[in-house]
Amino acid sequence: MTALRNRGIRPALLVGFLFLIALAVAGCSSSKSQSFQFDANIFLQDLNPTSQGVLGALYVTIVISVIAQALGVALGVLAALGKMAHIAPFRVTANVYIWIFRGTPLLVQLAFLYYGVGAAHLWGWDPITINGFLIPGAIQAAMVILGVNEGAYMAEIIRAGIMAVDPGQTEAAKSLGMTYRLTMTRIVLPQAARVIIPPLGNEFNNMLKTTSLIFVLGVVETYNHYVIVQVNNFRPFEAYAACALWFLLLTTIWGFIQSRIEKRFARGTATGSSAIPGASWRARLFGNAATSSGLGGH
Repeated sequence: MTALRNRGIRPALLVGFLFLIALAVAGCSSSKSQSFQFDANIFLQDLNPTSQGVLGALYVTIVISVIAQALGVALGVLAALGKMAHIAPFRVTANVYIWIFRGTPLLVQLAFLYYGVGAAHLWGWDPITINGFLIPGAIQAAMVILGVNEGAYMAEIIRAGIMAVDPGQTEAAKSLGMTYRLTMTRIVLPQAARVIIPPLGNEFNNMLKTTSLIFVLGVVETYNHYVIVQVNNFRPFEAYAACALWFLLLTTIWGFIQSRIEKRFARGTATGSSAIPGASWRARLFGNAATSSGLGGH
């Protein structure tokens, strides 16, 4: 052991490494008794967008993500302003809201606010029809609960963006006789948007993936679609691989869009200069963007 320490090798690290090797070998040896043959035809069929239910599941994922994120941003603005308000009830309400929804797992929130609240007859998620479209209660619950949860995280992001604006801007607006609402909508929030946009984009990226949790409500989105597929064909490897690729495609496309949005908002700033071109789409995909570190993430 002394010799190992002198060579810079920690005994605990070595033991852990050997344990992982043994675990991997044991797993491989136990799987030898059952040979697995990857079926490319089934995989391509599961991946094919023309297969039954695939486009519908993707549509549900995207629509729920967009609506939930929009609701989250709206609630985040209200909660951020409430947390910064001088009126105590507004501050307390905003702090309690953020505390509850940041402090409890989203999966628990989904189950409690859909099944628990429904069982207690406190609130019913009845189907509604808008412009001829029937929206089941489970989809309503998914959009609302995801949005409310997202609002608690967006509140801190938006508050950080507001605080990044020079206080002199607010003082100048007050000296011109502008009201608080007018100051926020025309002076502060447009400038804070440059700080808010990068972590907001990352939050939407997370939202696309977080929709996989709403399978507990019985919503047939992308993940739940492939759960049903693998139950029917008994090929979970191919089904879940196709599911992962679809999610990867959605987040990759959003990475390109987010990069373009950030570059547009960064025009005329230091991050918009040629020296620092801003977060590239590669940084968005692999999470290396310095602009979003410390502001977002669940």
